[in-house]
Parts: sequence; structure tokens; C-alpha cells
Amino acid sequence: MFYVSASSLAAVAALLLRVRAQSSLGSEDFIRFGCSQLVVERTDPLVNPGYSPSPHMHQIVGGNSFNVTMDPSTFDPPQTSTCTSCIYKEDTSNYWTASIYFRSPENGTFKRVPQKANGRMNGTLLPQDGGLTVYYMRPFGGATGINKTTRAFTPGFRMLAGDPTLRANNTKTPFAICHRCLKESEGIMGGNGAPCDRNDTPYFPKKPCPGGIRATVIFPSCWDGVNVDSPDHRTHVTYAQEGGLGALAGDKCPDSHPVRIPQVMYEIMFDTRQFNDEKYWADGNQPLVYSFGDPTGYGAHGDYLFGWKDDALQRGMDSLGKTCGSEYCDQVLTVQDGKDAIGCTKSQQANEDIGDDNWLESIPGNVVIG
Repeated sequence: MFYVSASSLAAVAALLLRVRAQSSLGSEDFIRFGCSQLVVERTDPLVNPGYSPSPHMHQIVGGNSFNVTMDPSTFDPPQTSTCTSCIYKEDTSNYWTASIYFRSPENGTFKRVPQKANGRMNGTLLPQDGGLTVYYMRPFGGATGINKTTRAFTPGFRMLAGDPTLRANNTKTPFAICHRCLKESEGIMGGNGAPCDRNDTPYFPKKPCPGGIRATVIFPSCWDGVNVDSPDHRTHVTYAQEGGLGALAGDKCPDSHPVRIPQVMYEIMFDTRQFNDEKYWADGNQPLVYSFGDPTGYGAHGDYLFGWKDDALQRGMDSLGKTCGSEYCDQVLTVQDGKDAIGCTKSQQANEDIGDDNWLESIPGNVVIG
């Protein structure tokens, strides 16, 4: 059962006032911005470096230096990228997640579920073509004794959130990965409420969603202070005690990972409306499958590769609540025109049909479902 304790809900409620509702500067404790689609392809320099194509399909945003191999000892995204699909020019990081496919119950063929832009706090759309929305969060000031010092990532840093092998509830970090079934009225803004609260589930929705699905991936907020990566891309970082949002546990980092880092969060808006016919969801079945073969949704995950130029991210985090907050950081960071972010794309490194226009006999990579 997906459960959130009463004390956790109180912390989430406080965070909600900032994450989904507040639009004025002063006490905001996050940077929020859109990144347009860079490319959809089977490439994963974190888990499968050197493989082209990699085993399953990803949606990638950020700097256009994204490549099959991005060795942290030699690869510097700010020096290599000539553009970024994110709204801040200083951010050439790469952010990627698995695609979702619709499996036809009628003939078993597949079509990729398109993504759509997310809403600004003022109700208008972020300037992006598909892609995803990124948050960099620090501990908010509502909890007693919180140390708000947050150290930006070191060049070469990368990490993974979620576990693609899961097909049942994740008891270790139950608040880190979730899906929200959106009402039609929530199709732009993604709905109210803190991420991964009782409105969300760690699995795919069991019914058609009139406004689409908002998927959320929350990364750890504590670092060992030494390693920019680890063999599993997880153990050099950890969640603050209770898991998910650092606020849930007062953002207390364990002694093993004492350095508080910006907590990265993705929001991905999937436009499932064309697949909402009730016959596709009959008898308690749901027709969605992640591109790595997961028909449950529990295995959703995200990859992160740091690529901010110089000290730009640290300046942004240090300026939160002063001259920077939410979607308003243009006094600290350089905002590029939305059309320039949307125009930053690259071709697939291993060219193949991803199922946007055509129905496919199998998910790219002949992925086995289960």
C-alpha cells in the first residue's frame, strides 16, 4: 500500500505552499524551469556507456553534447555543448527518462505516448516542446533547526533515481517515484498537491486520465562528499532518512552522506488522451508499458548528468529567496528565448523508428515485457 504518515503529510503540506502554489519571491526554496526535447533514442552513457544502441528507449533533454560515452574524467558538457534545450543557457546538464508506449489490446502493436509541456505557476505553458520540467530544491525554512546550506554538484557528477527492475512497491524510498492521473482541468498545470502525495501512485494509473499523466522522479539530497559517481550510480548519494523529498525527514543527512546537495526533481507530462477509450482499460487492465518492458510503472527511473557552467548553479541556489526563486531567476541566470531552447535538438546516434507516427510490432530493442 502506498502510505504517507501524518507527520510526513504535514511536511509535504508546507512544501506544497512553495512547490505548486507560491509565485512571489522571498521564501521560495527551489529553481523550476522547462527543458525541451533534445532527442528520443536508445542511448544511455550512464548505465550503458559505449553501447549504440543501448537496450531501451529514452527521452533526453539538455546540452547537445549528449553522447554514447561521457567519461566524467574527460568529458565537460559546458565546454562541449553548443546549445541547450533548457531555458537557462548556463545549464548544459543532461536529464533523461524512459519513454512510455501504448500497447494495443486489439493487436499487440505499440505507439509511443507523446509528451507535452508543463504549466508555469501563472497558468501559461513553459516554453518547451515535450521534454520535462526540472526542479533544484533546497531545504525549506519551515522546519526547526534546518541548515539551509546546499552545495552544488561537482563537475563530473551523475546519479540515478529509481530501479528499472522493480515490479512491486519500493519500500526503501516509497516517495521518490510516482504517477498522477490528471483531470481534464489539470492538463496544463499538472494538478495541485505536493509531489508523490496521496494523489499519486508508484504504479501506472488504473483508469483513463482525461488530462494525461504526470510522472515524477525525485533524486537523493545527500552526498558522501567524495565520489562523483559509484558503480551502481546510487550509493554515493542517499535520501534524507525517510526517503523521497528531503522535507519529509527534516532533511537530515546521515553521517555516511553528510553533504546536502540540491534535490533534483523531474516532472514529465505524458499526453495519454488519444488512448483513453474505455475498451483499452477494461477488466482492470491498463495498456501502458515503459520502454524497458515494465507494464506496472514501479520501475520508473531517471538519470542525471551534471553540466552547469562554472558556479552558475551555486549562485542560483545561494540566491534563492533573494533574487531567485521558482521560475524567476533571470537576475542570476541567463534566460534564453523559448524558441532557441526548442531549436536545440540533435539527430539519433542510432537511427530507428521510435513509434511516434507508425505502429510498431515491438518496443524498440525488441524489449521483453514483464
